[in-house]
Parts: sequence; C-alpha cells; structure tokens
Amino acid sequence: MTALQIDTLDVWFGDGYDRVDAVKGASFAVAEGESFGLVGESGSGKSTILRAITGLAPAWSGSIIVEGMALTGRKRNRAFYKTVQMVFQDPYASLHPRHTVDQVLSETLTLHGLTDIDTRVMKLLDDVGLGGKFRFRYPHQLSGGQRQRVAIARALAGEPDILLLDEPTSALDVSVQAEILNLLTDLRDEHGLTYLMVSHDLAVIGHMCDRLAVMKEGEIVEVMTADTLRQNNAQHPYSRELLNASIVA
Repeated sequence: MTALQIDTLDVWFGDGYDRVDAVKGASFAVAEGESFGLVGESGSGKSTILRAITGLAPAWSGSIIVEGMALTGRKRNRAFYKTVQMVFQDPYASLHPRHTVDQVLSETLTLHGLTDIDTRVMKLLDDVGLGGKFRFRYPHQLSGGQRQRVAIARALAGEPDILLLDEPTSALDVSVQAEILNLLTDLRDEHGLTYLMVSHDLAVIGHMCDRLAVMKEGEIVEVMTADTLRQNNAQHPYSRELLNASIVA
C-alpha cells in the first residue's frame, strides 16, 4: 500500500516578478512502512516539500495523496494530523519554553481527543528513552538530545502512521546524533511507522532510509535505493558530485 504519493508538485513563493519556484515537478511515492529520504544542498526544496504536505507552504499545485486522501490548499483537518506528524530541525524552538514536558505532551494528547492522559504521558516518555524523571522539567533544563526526544514523543502522541522528519539531528552535537537516529529506527520498527526524512547528510540518509530522492534547485534529479547510494552507483552527475563530496568530507 502507498502511504504517500506526490505527483508533479510545484511550490512557489511570491507572485509575478517576485515569484520564486522552490519545488518544480517533484514526483515520488512512499510505501507503507518505508523510510524515504530527500537529500540535497540547502535551498534545494527538500523542506519545502514537507511544508506543502503539512499546509505550511503558501502556494502549491500538483497532487499530494496521503493514505488515499487527496490534499487541497493549506487547510488540514483533524484526520490528517492523526495520520501525519512532523519533527522539526530545532528541538528548542519547537517546544514552548514555559511549558513543562508534561504540559507539552498532555495538551497534545488532549487535542487528539485521547483519554487516560497520565498513563499515556508516561508511556510516551518511556518510548523515547526519557522516563518519568523528565516529566516536569522545562525545555531549558534539558539537553538538545533530550529536547528532541520530547519533540518525537509529542509527534507520536496521536499515534500517527507517517512521520515527516526535517533534519531531525542537524542541530544536535555529533555525539548525540547517532542516539536519536537509532531511537527513530527503533520507533519505526515498534510502531510500524512510515518516514519521509529530509537531510543534507548522505550518511544519515544512507543509514535511515530504504530509498531516496536527490534534489537540485527544486527538482528531483534521481531516485535510488539506499544500496545504490552505499555502493556509490548514482547515475546523475549531481548525485555523483554529492557522493564524492561526502566521501571527501
């Protein structure tokens, strides 16, 4: 079953002479339970695709279908947010600085219409490897990795099928990045999740994803398997350029 289908997606900012085409004719499909990556340099349109899916992009055309549900415009209904959640790049900016972890998770669970809040909060904290001792702490009392774990727990609160991951480790120390990636891998297996993951880091995408699309200047230039990436068998010149640059780095 296809969890997410994107066809000839265009996303733009501004109008007339001020128009900037951020995504041009992007097409790909993500199977249920698959982890699919979008990789490319900054400004290539990767995160803009996630924003179009979630209704945060100002204007788009084409087709976005989530589990058979065709999306239109920018408005997303409750059924969408029960199915799709997003984990943002900066875990500090995405958490309310004056809300405890308990408040963040409890309010999210309540918004999803769920009951037995206390039990669910503890389960979410256990799922992301924090536990009850972090329940009443504020974001400034947490490390970057701990904040990102809370952000992941919040995304999981409504029991979604699909997680959109927007550079989920790029704001973290290198020593913590692997912990978060391993957590995401475990959660995908445990909950049967589908991932659409954005990163500029080919090593991260190669570790996390089954397949990936390479983007350049708003266009998808190649879709390949992670095995193709690891074997350095990319076909498009830009894909090979990215691979070579990552090997040198």
